[in-house]
Amino acid sequence: MDGHLFFQSIARQIKTLDHYRAADLQARVHRYLGDLWAGLQAVYPRAETVAERVAQVIGQNLAQRPQDLQALDLQRIHTPDWFLQPDLHGYIAYVDRFSGTLRGVGEHTDYLKELGIKYLHLMPLLLPRKGENDGGYAVADYRQVRPDLGTMDDLQELCTQLRLEGISLCLDLVLNHVAREHPWALSARQGDPRYRNYFYIYPDRTIPDAFERTLPDIFPDFAPGSFTWDNEVQGWVWTTFNSWQWDVNWSNPEVFLEYLDVILWLANRGVEVFRLDAIAFTWKRMGTHCQNQPEVHALTQALRAAVRIAAPAVAFKAEAIVAPEDLIAYLGTNEHYGKVSELAYHNTLMVQVWSSLASRDTRLFTQALMRFPQKPASAGWTTYLRCHDDIGWAVSDTDAAAGGLNGAAHRRFLSDFYKGEFKGSFARGMHFQENPVTGDRRTSGSAASLAGLETALESGNPRLVNQAIERILMAHAVFIGYGEGIPLIYMGDELGMLNDYDYVQDPAHKDDNRWLHRPRMDWAKAKKRTREGTVEHQIFQGIKGLLEARARTRQLHAAFSTRPLWQPNPHLLVLKREHPEGTLVQVYNFSEQDQALPWETLRQEGIVQPYDQITQAPGPAYLRPFARLWLTQHQA
Repeated sequence: MDGHLFFQSIARQIKTLDHYRAADLQARVHRYLGDLWAGLQAVYPRAETVAERVAQVIGQNLAQRPQDLQALDLQRIHTPDWFLQPDLHGYIAYVDRFSGTLRGVGEHTDYLKELGIKYLHLMPLLLPRKGENDGGYAVADYRQVRPDLGTMDDLQELCTQLRLEGISLCLDLVLNHVAREHPWALSARQGDPRYRNYFYIYPDRTIPDAFERTLPDIFPDFAPGSFTWDNEVQGWVWTTFNSWQWDVNWSNPEVFLEYLDVILWLANRGVEVFRLDAIAFTWKRMGTHCQNQPEVHALTQALRAAVRIAAPAVAFKAEAIVAPEDLIAYLGTNEHYGKVSELAYHNTLMVQVWSSLASRDTRLFTQALMRFPQKPASAGWTTYLRCHDDIGWAVSDTDAAAGGLNGAAHRRFLSDFYKGEFKGSFARGMHFQENPVTGDRRTSGSAASLAGLETALESGNPRLVNQAIERILMAHAVFIGYGEGIPLIYMGDELGMLNDYDYVQDPAHKDDNRWLHRPRMDWAKAKKRTREGTVEHQIFQGIKGLLEARARTRQLHAAFSTRPLWQPNPHLLVLKREHPEGTLVQVYNFSEQDQALPWETLRQEGIVQPYDQITQAPGPAYLRPFARLWLTQHQA
């Protein structure tokens, strides 16, 4: 692919291109055209024709890019590790549940800044289909906002306000499917052959049956099977998630060009991070489970390269909840190393925190992290304790066996424990999508209720309440201190908000118990964060303190890796981060009993006078229940 011709094709779309801006654009093309070309060649037979169209899409959008966003592009080019900094903390919320509207979000930025938030992920807000819409993930129009939340102008104004206040906005972009009511699907339903080719539509069950021999059911309770008969198109449509969510056909280059245009159009409104939803499912191959196929990574590399040329301030976050050996490819391996998404979810860390809280045993946790692959230094994980989704107990049989456990039995234990059915459980949750064939049972519930606060408050026992609070803070300390990316606080967890059992009163939510842990923000409860002695004050200030400690601890820059350390006490998790300014060793007590400090392990790492970066004081002589320490060698 000729770089000069590619540059000229872009430049022709831009009316004013002074010498400096032309040189800047040429440099971007020189840097990323190879990545774009390699990605397109791996997927599309007529890659050169596709590349010419890509240049046109880039040029059209670059001509419309506002000057303040061009300035942000330049800033990000010179600080490519902006999303790896230890002071970048994230927050996740539904707009309507957090503040009612997009304008309402702007009225609560002081609250976010008080907590130390610099990255805000607003859950699906683009126009969904009416009625059932999978929590907003059945998008009917990528260029419109849900009318009850506001307008696209409101979104653009919010992006500008957030950016001026140092907060980057992350938005969901569903890549695998659109709503049956999306304009592409409407045109297909009306018989337009061009748009029929945007989807997988088959005249009979021959091919669908062949695919379904190896396809898993994602939602076996309410959406069994992966294909739906549609009378209007007179065919079987691929519908992985729901009958009204049509999978798009990425083997058609028109789909690639459409999504690139959507990403750049939204980027020009000020969106800085795109959460690439359901990315693992975007390529289909007969005889496989149609997830994590090589073409997924080639396509993402091509998308990323095109976006780097057009809007370098933008980053991708892969929503790939898959096994660790598959997950690392979403940050890049082999020829795609460091060329795919900048961020991906560290699902294993989340699952293992909950597993160790239930068992009071960290050996499985340590084993899982030992096997977890190293990420590229230029990429990062997003770490979290809860998200909007259910918890799938992704404990591998290999890790379980190495820890002397039966994988299936341990997964059953965890689902029973967090439903509150296991004897001695402190948790309150619900089973989600129980699969009688595989025995898989996922879990819904808020972080506080799963961690025992709901049960403790009902008991009226101050000791149990304090124990639950310490459990919550220790769990947060693990993913905040892990240090390989951006920690994400789910809305309300910073206040200890409990399960919302009233979700069943809403007809749109009553059949999906994930709304149990998607409550509306309780701003009256939030006011209690300033009243010493309240549960809200203890949790909010505890999490805020952890985020402040993270921001000032240079060892937590995400370019550096975290490795677990074996030590004999099964109640302790010990993590190590090597850094030019000194090694950081984190120690977490996952039990309700005092534990001895692992002095021998610390001495082996050169820490003989431990100094705790969280409390900014010398390390204690022993570990209290659910203690969390970030230790460095004390400098006299």
